[in-house]
Amino acid sequence: MQSALSIDALSSQLLIGLSRTMILFIVSAGLSFVLGVLRVPNVAHGSLYMIGAFSAYTIVTALGSNPAGFWLALLVAPIVVAVVGLIIERGLLSHLYQREHLMLILVTFAIGLILNDLVKLAWGADYRSVMPPAILGGSLTLFGFAVPRYSFFLLVSGPIVAVGLWLFATKTKIGKISRAAAVDRDMVGVLGINVSWVFAASFVIGCYLAGLGGALVAPTLSITLGMDQTVIIETFLIVIIGGLGNIWGAMIGSLIFGVGQSMGLLILPQYAVVFPYAAVVIVLLLRPTGLLKSVW
Repeated sequence: MQSALSIDALSSQLLIGLSRTMILFIVSAGLSFVLGVLRVPNVAHGSLYMIGAFSAYTIVTALGSNPAGFWLALLVAPIVVAVVGLIIERGLLSHLYQREHLMLILVTFAIGLILNDLVKLAWGADYRSVMPPAILGGSLTLFGFAVPRYSFFLLVSGPIVAVGLWLFATKTKIGKISRAAAVDRDMVGVLGINVSWVFAASFVIGCYLAGLGGALVAPTLSITLGMDQTVIIETFLIVIIGGLGNIWGAMIGSLIFGVGQSMGLLILPQYAVVFPYAAVVIVLLLRPTGLLKSVW
């Protein structure tokens, strides 16, 4: 009985960790894409994730008991965040790409503070929550274990986003141009390509993924001010240990964080938060450039 309970507990925690991994990956992939193409350390990325969660809440609440509310939120909330990102990029960042990274960090940090205040003005400081649709409620049996349907939905969503982003970056024209601009933006400009709008598109894609992560996480935790702070720290570390601009590196880094902390809760609950950060230290000591090669 004890062995069975242990196996159940292990599988349950592993599932929780993998579900969180998918959220972290989607957000980290957006940050990695922006870092890889634009060389902009977007500290406001976490605030955009938070706006995605609040936007999803607003859409679901506005439609009430309509089961289409959640699916519409998944569609519209990331677009709202992408539009916010486009305004930020065109209005401010597009004039600062040649500046030092320290200035870009300070500017995006300031943008994050402004976005946080705007979120507080728009939604207040109360805790909000979103219920998943009935079709994603309850659980299903997978390999003999009960798996929450929403967790299974997240487990499927992460790889779909990963493959989609990889196909976009490697197989589409704008993706190839983005990669070329990351290597030599001046040469791309000489070829007659509007590099400015290539960068704008890349930034918008990163913001879209932040918003998608926020919308997906909404049914799993309380939506509140400050939810951006933890995720931005974790996503930056994930991108660093995975390899700058490497989508699959972001996936591996997310696994380290998601599963590491989840397993830590099972093994040493009082030190669970330390586990993924200890793993980061070990990785950086052994491979300072990240687990996988930076592709840009």
